[in-house]
Amino acid sequence: MGDLVAEFEAERQRLTAVAYRMLGSRSEAEDAVQETWLRYASALADPATRAGIRQLPAWLTTTCSRICLDVLRSARVRREAYPGQWLPEPFVTPLDPADGFAPDPAERAVRADQVGTALLVVLERLSPEQRVAFVLHDVFAVPFGRIAEVLGTTDVAARQLASRARRAVDAPQAPRHTAGPAEQRRVVQAFVAATQSGELDDLLKLLAPDVVLVGDGGGHFPAGRHPIVGADKVGRFTLGLFGQAGRYGPGLRGRPVLVDGVLGLLLETEFRDGRPLRLVSALAVHDGRVTGIFNQLNPDKVRDVPPLGPSDTWPPRW
Repeated sequence: MGDLVAEFEAERQRLTAVAYRMLGSRSEAEDAVQETWLRYASALADPATRAGIRQLPAWLTTTCSRICLDVLRSARVRREAYPGQWLPEPFVTPLDPADGFAPDPAERAVRADQVGTALLVVLERLSPEQRVAFVLHDVFAVPFGRIAEVLGTTDVAARQLASRARRAVDAPQAPRHTAGPAEQRRVVQAFVAATQSGELDDLLKLLAPDVVLVGDGGGHFPAGRHPIVGADKVGRFTLGLFGQAGRYGPGLRGRPVLVDGVLGLLLETEFRDGRPLRLVSALAVHDGRVTGIFNQLNPDKVRDVPPLGPSDTWPPRW
């Protein structure tokens, strides 16, 4: 059993990354990986069965993906009844001041497969089968033969599913995120400065004409039932949001963080009725402008995000 645990733990981080990309929920991804472990321990405790599996990482990926596919099929029904707009649970990690993103080579390798909130939002528009095919092939380079096994279909059908998903991801109206670390930092710093100045013209210079803003309050806080689209509308809404936050309770505090591997902001304040309000804001950046703003303020989805400290202020320290 000790060997089984060690072999599985060596794959846990990768499996969690696969499941999170498919499910858009950290808790559901962890549950899927735990179920994978249970199936692994049950199937492979027999040495003869274990000897028949020549590529354990591939077997675990296939098993985990099948579990995720079942979850996705049931999740579509649940999310249709979700109050307001739905965003994935943010995967928030600290921002290292030395290089802006990752504190060490091992952590950089882990974050190399992180794709940002913008892509996760687009993936929500896909069918479960399309999403699984796209994530496995385009994000984790799993061959179509194995994807076909996961989906119970042919190689040709798996290719078609991934191709349809790719067209949706690359659609002109989908928020694009192509900026590297330096460009992200420059744009996000300017974005924060523009919200501080309160000048709409300053903010409009940073917003793409077709920028989209999505807020997920989960029914706990008002966040709008539909996305806000267009630079002028998003700019006015954003200035109003930050202006209101600054007037609530003790004021606004914040810190730059990584949200799904992309530079974003963690903010804390009080709502107008005195309730604590935590907001994780993920920004998509392309060609020097913000193409998407994704505000997660559902307390059920940010409860595991590390809280701000007493030294965190607004504007944040970089």
